[in-house]
Amino acid sequence: MKFSLFITFILLAFSMKVEAQTYAEKLGWKAGQKLLIMHVDDAGMSYDSNQGAIQAMENGIANSVSIMMPCPWAASFVKYVQAHPETDAGLHLTLTSEWKDYRWHPLSGIPAVPGLVDEEGAMWHTVELVATHASPDEVEQEIRQQVERALRMGYQPTHLDSHMGTLFATDDFLQRYIKVGVDYDIPVMLPGGHNTLLKQGYREQSIRRLKETGQYKEEMEVPLPEAVSKAGAVGEMVWDAGLPVLDDLHTISGDWTLAEGKKRNEKNIHELKVQKFKELFENMQPGVTMVIVHCTDPTEVFPEISSSGLSRKGDLLAMMDPRLKQYLKDNNIQLTTWRELKARRDRLEK
Repeated sequence: MKFSLFITFILLAFSMKVEAQTYAEKLGWKAGQKLLIMHVDDAGMSYDSNQGAIQAMENGIANSVSIMMPCPWAASFVKYVQAHPETDAGLHLTLTSEWKDYRWHPLSGIPAVPGLVDEEGAMWHTVELVATHASPDEVEQEIRQQVERALRMGYQPTHLDSHMGTLFATDDFLQRYIKVGVDYDIPVMLPGGHNTLLKQGYREQSIRRLKETGQYKEEMEVPLPEAVSKAGAVGEMVWDAGLPVLDDLHTISGDWTLAEGKKRNEKNIHELKVQKFKELFENMQPGVTMVIVHCTDPTEVFPEISSSGLSRKGDLLAMMDPRLKQYLKDNNIQLTTWRELKARRDRLEK
């Protein structure tokens, strides 16, 4: 009986160890290693966005970026990437046009994808409207056109991700997103591991919404979206298709707000962001984690696009703050890129 219990314990311990293996380990890093992709979204959206992304990478800890191909300043940022071929630059696949007066349109053309556009002929303002009106075929056609525009310009994206998470809105959209990545052999942003920060972020967003509507009660259970529970299985599918997979993802630095009564200025938002990023890094678990920021260096025009300029400037200032660079060094958090993930995944296939 004792021997039987011992064998059972050993098998259980072994299965738990296998189950706990991170995608970083599968890619050849040591167990326990924390890897970070510090990623800037929204390049190409505006001149201000391009300048912020460039500064965050050249003068800060940001080391990855993705471009919104339907937007007016995409071609300009592609020129930057071509002049700096070491840049880890992917595509921020875009199916929404969220701002009131500053709009963009599908590359496929309105007649080809009518379900992707609103009455202004621009992409829908929200993810929910895309999910309601667009077909999976229209979604696939448009994201293929965005990849094709990049290739036509002589630019090979290092990865694909999703503006406002639209491609995660339905199972059909997600399948088409993965299909396009596999077809072009381009990694897709997919958090399929322990997702510690992702789950925490969803809970924080849910609690904030509940508080805004007066529905939140202390210690109440906050359910996670169904997509999060499916993430592990989807991650395995992406891995089996020959592409790398993330262990975790953080997306909500734009939700960080100053304490009540704190003056909204660059100094205070800078300090807030540095502190919050330190907390985020402290909560990181082993594996490959992607942290998304929106770095912008706003000109006098940017407020006409969005009211988010101060938060985006805060992300930029934090990326360039030497305290964060030192924190990563002191805590053995290693920066990596989609380019490196893909190279390691390809070696496993040989």
